[in-house]
Amino acid sequence: MKTANNPSEKYPKPPFPSKRQAYPGSDAAMDPQADHGENSYVGYRRFENKTVLITGGDSGIGRAVAIAFAREGADLLISYLADSEDADAEETARYVREAGRKVVLFKGDIRDENICREMVKTTIDTFGKIDVLINNAAFQMSRKSLDDIPSDEWDRTFNTNIKAIFFLCKAALPHMLQGSCIINTTSITAYEPSDDLLAYSASKGAILNFTSNLSQILLKEGRGIRVNAVAPGPLLDTPDSIHEIRFRRFWRQYSHETAGATRRNSTCLFIFGLG
Repeated sequence: MKTANNPSEKYPKPPFPSKRQAYPGSDAAMDPQADHGENSYVGYRRFENKTVLITGGDSGIGRAVAIAFAREGADLLISYLADSEDADAEETARYVREAGRKVVLFKGDIRDENICREMVKTTIDTFGKIDVLINNAAFQMSRKSLDDIPSDEWDRTFNTNIKAIFFLCKAALPHMLQGSCIINTTSITAYEPSDDLLAYSASKGAILNFTSNLSQILLKEGRGIRVNAVAPGPLLDTPDSIHEIRFRRFWRQYSHETAGATRRNSTCLFIFGLG
């Protein structure tokens, strides 16, 4: 039965304009605009005076998570990659400040271990602690065959998606107390690999294993620090390089549902943050 509150009827559906963006893309240039929960997420101060470090927090899932945690009372360090994302990062910071929380924007390439260490140091110097580390930033390119994948692109995918998580966890853990947590963003492609996303899918599978292994290590050490992962499905409101054909395939398969929205994933990450 269709009602005014039926989620399958409330949000935009394909076909969308076939505008492509150069990496890393911009939220502001998207059509339709992404839904990060700006006008819908209501916070209840359940994370009052906590500190969250999130990578890739300028747009997409990262912005939705930043908005949610800020409205729940947390201060944030938000990292992002490049000058082209300055406007997106400032927009995210504006929502955090409007929620009455402090925010630091940190620009840099997390493939560099020194950048990761400096990011953690900046968080500690500013806020004195890290309660939640959210490894959200990722790199993705769609290629039709193995021969189409340049070797440097393969390296960039793994260095961004999994090696940076290793760097950041290693740098942050000495500063994290009992009750803190690490949340890694993996993907449905870790379970159901896409034939046009070989490098990305493989890297996301590696994140699953890293998450499970690190969780066991910290459990055996008695650290009292949780490690979890969130595996989003296809997102129609995230600027990336996914082929339109895969969106159409998804929509035919799940036409009775709605594809993921960034704000929905933010709820999952916040629940893991609460424990």
